[in-house]
Amino acid sequence: MMGLFSKDKGETINWKILETEAQLKEFIALSKRKPIAIFKHSTRCSLSSMVKSRLERGWNINDNDIEMYYLDLLNYRNISDKIASVFNVEHQSPQLIVLSQGDVLYHASHGEIDAGILKNSI
Repeated sequence: MMGLFSKDKGETINWKILETEAQLKEFIALSKRKPIAIFKHSTRCSLSSMVKSRLERGWNINDNDIEMYYLDLLNYRNISDKIASVFNVEHQSPQLIVLSQGDVLYHASHGEIDAGILKNSI
């Protein structure tokens, strides 16, 4: 039985951790089979934490439809810089970048990051 303040969220984000530049090549190949999303998050930024929380609360996308990767910007800024260079998307924080067929399908930052918009883009 659900409590007074419980919410049946349905799906939850199955975060995979992005820690190496080598993973970027794998992402391009994998994105030819299904969309890949990279969420760039600053763990010291309250806005970034708020956006991540809102994305998680609004999540209604099946794992079969997209692979979700989490990048800790404070520990892996070099990877964020590589993403900006490889995909020609200016670095932002927080930021969500979606790849499909090896190309950037969608990207958003700050308050523009939304699970519903993401779902419609894939």
